[in-house]
Amino acid sequence: MPPMPANRGPQGPSVTEKLKMGAMMGGTVGVIIGFIFGTVNIFRYGAGTHGIMRTLGQYMAGSGATFGFFMGIGSVIRTDASPIAVEAFARAQRRAIIMPAHQAYRPREK
Repeated sequence: MPPMPANRGPQGPSVTEKLKMGAMMGGTVGVIIGFIFGTVNIFRYGAGTHGIMRTLGQYMAGSGATFGFFMGIGSVIRTDASPIAVEAFARAQRRAIIMPAHQAYRPREK
């Protein structure tokens, strides 16, 4: 096995790891929102023929899967950056150059 290059700096997570991380975060938020929304709907309209736990579970699973899917896709889209965007971000983050004022901008002395 060849040795690792010495000049290799710290690396961030890969695209698939970011996809999984976004899906997990979105799924967690979706399950919590599904729990809240499902509980409110069960109190307002009743559980129906399926019972409380199955109805609440359907709300939680549907909300968690939907939000997790879109959050995972969104994290992958956010990861994919063009070189133009990377350069623009680097320019925006660098320190401003302070230039001396020209003679025309100084007030006249009387």
